[in-house]
Amino acid sequence: MNFLSNLQEPVHTDCRWYRGHLPCKPHKEHGVHCDGCKYYEPTVGDILIIKLGAMGDVMRTTPLLRRLKKDFPHHRIHWLTDFPDAVPGSPWVDHIYKLDTRSMVQLEQIHFDRLFCLDKDPEAAAVATKLDAHKKYGYVIHNGVVHPFGIEQFSKQAAQHKWLTGLFDDLSKANTLSYQAEAFAICGYEFSGEEYIMPSPVAHGFDLPPLGKRIGLNTGCGGRWSTRLWPEEHWVSLIKLLQAKGYSPILLGGPDEDERNKKLHAETNAVYYGTMPLNKFDSLLSEMDVVVTAVTMAMHLAIGRQRPLVLFNNIFNRHEFELYGRGEFIEPDPPCKCYYAQSCQYGGCMQNLAPERVTAAVERIIRK
Repeated sequence: MNFLSNLQEPVHTDCRWYRGHLPCKPHKEHGVHCDGCKYYEPTVGDILIIKLGAMGDVMRTTPLLRRLKKDFPHHRIHWLTDFPDAVPGSPWVDHIYKLDTRSMVQLEQIHFDRLFCLDKDPEAAAVATKLDAHKKYGYVIHNGVVHPFGIEQFSKQAAQHKWLTGLFDDLSKANTLSYQAEAFAICGYEFSGEEYIMPSPVAHGFDLPPLGKRIGLNTGCGGRWSTRLWPEEHWVSLIKLLQAKGYSPILLGGPDEDERNKKLHAETNAVYYGTMPLNKFDSLLSEMDVVVTAVTMAMHLAIGRQRPLVLFNNIFNRHEFELYGRGEFIEPDPPCKCYYAQSCQYGGCMQNLAPERVTAAVERIIRK
């Protein structure tokens, strides 16, 4: 009993660092206890973001944290996602959850002051409906059907706008708001150019070309939207045009692009480091002076790392993508008719995007 009485001391369960089942970070690093702890940071409530996927969409939702941390500096921020590695941790997000049974058991025991559901799929909306929150924004589900929802009229209208543009192609084509502007509006805010939040790049010590601007060429487009794929012969022509101007093209891509990039390397001698883990790929991309890519993960990494960007676009509404004034869209001429199509019905519109136009776009960005 004497031993037990010696263990009685105050514990700040409202502290931002409190974990309950594990020692907190200040204790591990400095050996402090709650009583008199100079790292004590009391919190007054909880906020939940539900943004499950895709990974790139999770990344381009991170600018919202800048506004939430400004308006709610003493709240704990929680994030539920399918891609925990894409969500920034402390000091931006206090608790990151992957959607599974264990996470739901925990989340069901929290009363949230605000809950932001930014996914329109039934799974996310069902979670938003189930959890307890004083104010909910975004999407909920009724009788198995997703509906836009919002406490304030502005946020509800924004959720309805995003909902309708996902249902009807003509409304989607007419949209002039970026993804970030839509997400901020759903949460009751106006987007003001807030940047992605990214972890510090991991140093990997690439043997980079010593001469010429480094032009990263991400040659793939992902497996889902093959309509975005640029022909290999165009990549060859672009590489040779860039080399003739004294630039250093560097081939980028993942496992799906490996065979293509090896062929391009063999034909042009463009630098290619092979496939690599995402954090190493991110580190390499952050070393580029300009990145040329379709709408892929490389696009999001380039935007997040504030790298100048030449963005191929053919099947999407270009207004959806926020380039923060550091990039340029380049599209086929004549324009593609396959809006959000996974295969081209007109013979391959990307054939009509000439390498000379891409080279000119790269040079315009470098001159800036």
